[in-house]
Formats: sequence, C-alpha cells, structure tokens
Amino acid sequence: MHPASILRGPVVDPRVHGERVLHRAFERQVEKTPGAIAVRCGAQQLTYAELDRRANQLANHLGRLGVGLESLVGLFFESSLEVAVSVLATLKAGAAYVPLDPQYPAQRLEYMISDSRVRVVLTLGRLKDAIAPFGAPTLSVDTEWNGIERSSAARPTVEVTPKNLAYVIYTSGSTGMPKGTLIEHEGVVNYLGWCLANYSVGEGGGAPVHSSLSFDLTVTSLLAPLVAGRTTELLPPALGIASLLDTAAAGRDYSLIKLTPLHLDQLRQQVAPEKVDRWTRCFVIGGENLLSRDLDFWLRNAPGTRLINEYGPTETVVGCCVYVVDPKTTYGHAIPIGLPIQNMQLYVLDAAHQPVASGEEGELYIGGLGVARGYLNRPELTAARFVTNPFESPGPQRMYRTGDRVRQLPDGNLEFLGRLDEQVKVRGHRVELGEIEAVLGKHPQVAEVVVLVQGTGADSKLVAAVVPRGTPPKLLALKVYCSERLPKYMVIDKVQHFQALPSTVNGKVDRKALLAALAAT
Repeated sequence: MHPASILRGPVVDPRVHGERVLHRAFERQVEKTPGAIAVRCGAQQLTYAELDRRANQLANHLGRLGVGLESLVGLFFESSLEVAVSVLATLKAGAAYVPLDPQYPAQRLEYMISDSRVRVVLTLGRLKDAIAPFGAPTLSVDTEWNGIERSSAARPTVEVTPKNLAYVIYTSGSTGMPKGTLIEHEGVVNYLGWCLANYSVGEGGGAPVHSSLSFDLTVTSLLAPLVAGRTTELLPPALGIASLLDTAAAGRDYSLIKLTPLHLDQLRQQVAPEKVDRWTRCFVIGGENLLSRDLDFWLRNAPGTRLINEYGPTETVVGCCVYVVDPKTTYGHAIPIGLPIQNMQLYVLDAAHQPVASGEEGELYIGGLGVARGYLNRPELTAARFVTNPFESPGPQRMYRTGDRVRQLPDGNLEFLGRLDEQVKVRGHRVELGEIEAVLGKHPQVAEVVVLVQGTGADSKLVAAVVPRGTPPKLLALKVYCSERLPKYMVIDKVQHFQALPSTVNGKVDRKALLAALAAT
C-alpha cells in the first residue's frame, strides 16, 4: 500500500445555504437577494424573485403534465432567459433535465430522445418544428407562456432528496451511440459549494454562459452565480468566442469565465491586451489538457486574474481536481491537474487495482460525493466503469474508473499523461474515436477506417485513415456524412487514404505507425 497515491480532498459540510438539493439552495439565495438580477440575455433580464416565480409556475405546470420525481425532461434551447427558467422548473418538479443541443444532427437527437424517454421537451416556439418529428411531447416555454403562467406561483412540494437525479448529460460512446450520465443533486451541490469557496463567484458580477447546455462545462457558469447572488449572463453560443469578446469590450467585471484551452487560445488571438486585466476575477479552464504555453499571454497581460486548471469527467460532476496556477512558477510542457476538491478522493492505481508508488504512472480512479449514479440504460457499462471502492469506509462506496493515465509530482499534485484507450479531448469535448469510426465505417466508400488526433490543444485535428472501397471518398463527402450523424466537434478535419492499415504483431491496428505515416504526408 502506497498511501501517497491516495489523495483525499477536504472533508467539509457539502451543503450550500444549508441545502443539499440544488433548487433549494437557489431558493435560499432568492430569499437573500430577491431584487438582484439573476439572469440576463441581451436586453432582457429577470430578478431572483422573478426567476423563482416563473420557475415555480412552469414546475407546477409540468406536474400537471405528469412530470414528477425522477422524470426526465428534455431541454431544446438556444440562448434565452427560458433556459434558466426551464432548468430550475425541471428540478423543482422533481425531475432531471436532459440537454438536447439544436446543433446536433437529427439522427443523434432522435436517439437521445428515444433512449431517455423524456416525458416532455421544453423548447422555444421558433425551435418546435425542429424537435417535434422525434415523437416526444413538446412545450414552447415562450409562446405558450400565457397558459403556463396560470399555474400556481407557489413552490412545488415535491420531496426531492440529495440522491435524486438533477441532470443527464450524453457523452460520446464507443459503440457509435452516446451514453447518458446520471448526475445526482448532492454531487452538483458539493461542486457548487467548492466553486463558491474557491472560484471568486461572490466577488465579481457573475459569469457568462457561452457554451451549450449539453457541455457540462456550462454547469459552472450557469448555476454557480445563481447560488451566490450574482448574475448569469446568457450569450449566443452560435457566435462562438465572438460573444465573449463583446463582453471584454463592454468592460464586464465577471466573477469567473469558464472555458476550454481552445477558447482561451481563440480569445488570446482576438482580444486587445489592455482589455483583459479587469475582465474577470478568475479563468476556470477545463475540458482538455492545459499546456503552459496557453497561459503566457494571460500571465503577462492579466496579472490580477487567477488561472485555475480544472480536471473532471462528466461522470464526477464537471470538476473534481483543481490546480491554481502560480505566476512565479516555471512549468514544463503541461500544467498539473492538481488535488481533489472537497469531499472527493483520487486514487492512482496499477493494473491490479493497487495504489502505485509516488511518482509512478497509474490509472486515475475517482471517489466521493460527485460520483455519478451510472449510465442510463447501460447496466453492463455502469458495472464496468463504476466499481467498488475498497479504500473508504463506511461502505459500500463506489469509484469511477476514468481511463486516464496520471502520476503524482514531487509536490503532491497530479499530472495528466493521456488516455488508456482511444477516448480523447478534442475542441474541449470528450470524444470516443470509436464512435466516429463506427459512423464512417458505414459509408459505402469506406472499407476500413481508423480516426486519430493530430496535434494538441488548439491545434488538434481529427484525421481519418481510410482504406477505400472502390473510388476513394473525398474529404468533403466524408465531412458532410459525419455532420449529418455527429456533433460538429466530432466531424473529421482531414482524410488520408491507405491501401492497408499498418498492424502490430498481435494483429491490432498500429496507431503509432499510422500517426508517423500521417506526419510524413
């Protein structure tokens, strides 16, 4: 036993405002700051009291539609005040929300709706025709509001517990179909409690939401301000990083901005250096490996802004491991992922599931309050990835097997080394390369295919190594084929044709040889 490779975060009261249920923590904040601006979208805004009232009315309306404890409710939205209203209303009704991104292809949306069996999809009037063909009942929160607001504005009396579901986020799956991760209230509240104590949420003006609700990075920006008495500002995700740049020009003083290293690099290329120092109190950076070169511009031009590297898979609620960048420290290639947050545990284990010696490489397992319930309708996968935790008592407890390779640095912090499998981070999103391969493998002109990642961070590209069937398929044709079946961030950037894929002595595809061949072209 090597206890150095078992890291335990501070054991603290996980409650926020005395609550372990997410919407109740928000309600306690409403009582403290009823007249403060809770959410803003363009020229529209709602106070805490107004947001609470609307969420109550929608929640009670949902109850009349049969939505109750542990029901699943789809959210199909573009940026609008109705996003915040619908998230809170779903929780108040006892249900869990399932983000459905309008940018997703129809085939993926149809699968998610079928797999989750949502009771209803909340949406906007202008989007209703896009979601209606998939069979789930729909409710346009904006254009049908006259009927919704006839419902009681009293807070629903549904007895939600910390162990009930809060949301289900679908992530890439190796079978070619995404999998829904089941997140409970107590995990979200524990994470938000950490944010309040460590991310300057209560010091500035709130946070901008510039990413899709289907990306769990958004949980931080959307919900942390709403339990801190600050403002959540909803920006148009369709505009990409341009919407964030506008806030810099407007002189916003945010509490935090949550983004990926790719976002950070895009901002660096476009923002005026003199605009960044008072833009936000804190950048929380997650979603993929953070390289030291990504931070040079910000350390030089925004010395008063804290830079925080946050690591965490969807299965452990957004972030479970954090490192605060020290401006005086010279880093190597990558920034450490740090130490566990409150009420979370990290274990660096070998192939026999035993702790490794300090400094040795191992697979990262995660335990604690943030561990998800499992995967929706995937009992075998749940059993394989969420395993018994023998290191904590009282039991039984579980830990999540990440598939990430890490090691402990001499100062105790963890360093991310890569993946054990072919799941990678591309453009800030977790991607199973096998899912892209499964889709491309069905193209009539593709006999064999392997998808690889070339480059790192903002320079990463998805490359398809293809053995053609007949006439070699053109890149544009494959991109269109992918875009009809996969999210935008999973569409390949490049194709390279081969007569045969290189293999190892045991008959597996030699990915290292493929990468070398691609690099030589």
